[in-house]
Amino acid sequence: MKYLFVSGLLLSLLPAWLPLAAQRSKPAYQWFDSQGRRVDFERVLKACLSHEVILFGELHNNAIAHWMQYELAAEGHTRRPGLILAGEMFETHQQGWLDRYIAREIDEKTLLDSAGLWPNYLTDYAPIVNLARDWGLPVVATNIPRRYARLVFRQGLESLGGLAPEELALMTPLPFPIDTTLPSYRRMVEMMGGHGGAAANFVAAQAIKDATMAHFILKALQGGRWLLHLNGSYHSDDREGIAWYLRQARPQLRLLTLSTVEQNDLGKLEAESRGKADFILAVPKTMTKTH
Repeated sequence: MKYLFVSGLLLSLLPAWLPLAAQRSKPAYQWFDSQGRRVDFERVLKACLSHEVILFGELHNNAIAHWMQYELAAEGHTRRPGLILAGEMFETHQQGWLDRYIAREIDEKTLLDSAGLWPNYLTDYAPIVNLARDWGLPVVATNIPRRYARLVFRQGLESLGGLAPEELALMTPLPFPIDTTLPSYRRMVEMMGGHGGAAANFVAAQAIKDATMAHFILKALQGGRWLLHLNGSYHSDDREGIAWYLRQARPQLRLLTLSTVEQNDLGKLEAESRGKADFILAVPKTMTKTH
């Protein structure tokens, strides 16, 4: 009887002990679904394979997010050939350099010296681009060149009226809709101190980025292929930003959203992160930053 009592006591303490054990193991990440239920990598991968476009919302300096992007691309293309890679960090005027690099017409040094890529390219994006290069997969630049987004921020959308046709080809067709009632855009207005020229221009600059990325995603999507797009989470959280423009252009598009958040405890998803995306990648706040 004594041994049975001890065994029963240990079993009764087990549920309370498990969270402590998980904390001591120091997990580097945890996937959750939109409702905050824990899921594993395989569940996320299978969901990706059944969609046409996956928007992977990253934190630009988060090593775990970049690693997960690589793993989803590598395993995803193995199971469902025909992957297209695309990203916010590649601007449309850089497409030619990316194409030449993928085709092995230039080396990495020439790409870096000529294309004007983000300063964290080597640490965060070179691995997945080189994966595409090894397999001959396209890498699509989707973002509007920053000089035009900066022009909109300073002078408004009207400033684009005098651009040459070859310049206009680098962005979403004009004019394009902007829904200023979207919560993400409303927050920008509040951040800029309310409605006014500066606030309107700030939202317009963000919107033309989102619209341009959506435009070039759909332009690249063809022949039954599927596309993994890398972007800052604020461009697709809550199915706004890029996701909103994709849905406006193609309502029946099979679209999946992923987001990355940082939190102290990976035992459960924090309430404010629920619903951000179809799947949320939670990473410890103490995780090493790449830059």
